Amino acid sequence: MKLPHPLLSTLGTLMLSGLAPQAWALADDCQLTLSQPVLDYGVMNRAIRAHAPAEVTLGERRLSLNLNCPYPTDMTLFYRAMAATAERFRFTEHGSYAVRMGDAVLDGQPVDLGLISAVGQAPEATASSLLWRPQQAIVPVRGGVAVQGQSLSAHLELTAWAPKNALQVRDTVVWETTGLFDAVATGRTRELTLRASFAPAACNVELSSGGLVDFGRLSINELSPDKNTRLPPKDLTLRVSCDAPTQFALVMHDNRPGTATDNSEIYYGLGLDKRSNKIGLYSVTVDPANASADSFARVYRTDSTTEGVAWSTSSSNPMAIARKSYLGFTDSAASTAGPASIQNLTTRVTVDAVIAPTASLDLSSAVHLDGSGTIEMFYP
Repeated sequence: MKLPHPLLSTLGTLMLSGLAPQAWALADDCQLTLSQPVLDYGVMNRAIRAHAPAEVTLGERRLSLNLNCPYPTDMTLFYRAMAATAERFRFTEHGSYAVRMGDAVLDGQPVDLGLISAVGQAPEATASSLLWRPQQAIVPVRGGVAVQGQSLSAHLELTAWAPKNALQVRDTVVWETTGLFDAVATGRTRELTLRASFAPAACNVELSSGGLVDFGRLSINELSPDKNTRLPPKDLTLRVSCDAPTQFALVMHDNRPGTATDNSEIYYGLGLDKRSNKIGLYSVTVDPANASADSFARVYRTDSTTEGVAWSTSSSNPMAIARKSYLGFTDSAASTAGPASIQNLTTRVTVDAVIAPTASLDLSSAVHLDGSGTIEMFYP
């Protein structure tokens, strides 16, 4: 029987409107879940490893993945993140991590896993546990063939790495990156966040006598009217203690900037008199011959004028602590490798003070030496 055109159009519309809701409902019923959406590798301290390799393992973290649908479906899973190597993903700009999937169970039965580059392809490799490769997917496999199912569960193991220099930080740094698990046939995705923090070692710097140097009371007759007067040197003991062997360097900041009578990075000001005349200067010198560190037979000093990029040849010659140049310590003579890892260092420091000619000072009232400096530790 020939039907009129209006009725054909109506039937066609009814059939399409009846199928579309059913297809969407099936996709909406699938669920993709992760046991942990955030994996935190904790705080990495450079003092954890005294002789770390070029690449440091941040650790392993485990979680479980579940994909459940009310009907048999393609269980292909992609992990989408920026590639670092053929088998690793980028952990920010500096690190990397790998994702391994194993212990897969499909509809209550153990299955192998297969690696594919596109949906519907034959697996390129199969095993009970596989590393997820960038731009590739993993599917459940039986007898070397990808299989569909309703319920897939698996364990994931994520191992992260960082270069050794990532531990060499002066302030706490947090790495964070994300990846996306994508069950393409179901339209379901889940985001995973990886996080790691890097902190400097915990070190303490102490000076004997609380860092106070007292030159006593000086009379005008002890000072030269037209030449600098060098005062008798004073010694302090400097101690550095860290919670583990650590590479460090020292600099010193002038708390009376602009008051030294000589503009050099090794000289610090003694303050100003009542008429704002510069009173003089002082320096703080370390002699490696008087230093001891851990079980080192000898201690040598090394310095860097490039913020730790390059280091001078280590030697036993005394050296003043400077405002910009890093002063480090090592147990290797004639080395340009920079500071060694040290946990405890003790050394004598000598404070040399110089008073400006009295003719340049206002001596109508007492003049007080008011030098002040702060020794700071860097982790080059």
